[in-house]
Amino acid sequence: MRKVKKTIYTVSIDNYAKSVTDITFPFMKAYAHKIGAKFHVIDKAKFKRCPITGRLQKWPGRYEKFQIFELAKEHQNDWNIYIDNDALIHPDMMDMTTYLNKDTVVHNGRDVLENRYRPDVYTMRDGRHISSCNWLAMASDWCLHLWHPLEDMTLADAVKNIFPTAGEINQGVKPIDLIDDYVMSRNIARFGLKFDSIIDILKEKCGYDGNFMLHHLYAIPEAEKVAHMRQCLKNWQVV
Repeated sequence: MRKVKKTIYTVSIDNYAKSVTDITFPFMKAYAHKIGAKFHVIDKAKFKRCPITGRLQKWPGRYEKFQIFELAKEHQNDWNIYIDNDALIHPDMMDMTTYLNKDTVVHNGRDVLENRYRPDVYTMRDGRHISSCNWLAMASDWCLHLWHPLEDMTLADAVKNIFPTAGEINQGVKPIDLIDDYVMSRNIARFGLKFDSIIDILKEKCGYDGNFMLHHLYAIPEAEKVAHMRQCLKNWQVV
């Protein structure tokens, strides 16, 4: 029987937020070891041109996660797991791929699309109103279009469709900071990807109320984020 191939991906361009990744990466590596996956850090920028004009343009570092669309094929994975570099994973976190069907993509949770984005023909046709919370994403080799790079509009046009929530604006979040969430939300609708959330799966299968084995705070300064992480580890009683 062939071994199931899995890779956990994260992004850290130019050693971004090293004080954060010094805490999070050991837990990601331990989780990868636990579930029999490889751990791969995307550390070099690939996206440098507009898909429409071909002109050079600067993409946010967070957009480099869309390299997974090609990397997953190169690595010949059965399962692909993306985790933001500022997310903490409890050592007791189970292998969620054992709960999933290969025809379904998964985030930890979900938001409502129209809260943040102007809907288009794909999201209107789809009708599920799914806003991607893509700081954690899982998809099999059947569903790599979850990470399909933007190809039918410019970065500037995409950003015009993004409207951070009031709370995000108060934390300094700009529309371009949500470009990855926007593109992945659109991909779920555009390619008709089946969708589920870890929170819903754990409630149905395990009786859990929420997912206490993941910790992620995104719209706060780095030093504050580190302080919250250290407190989280104390609460988890993890040294």
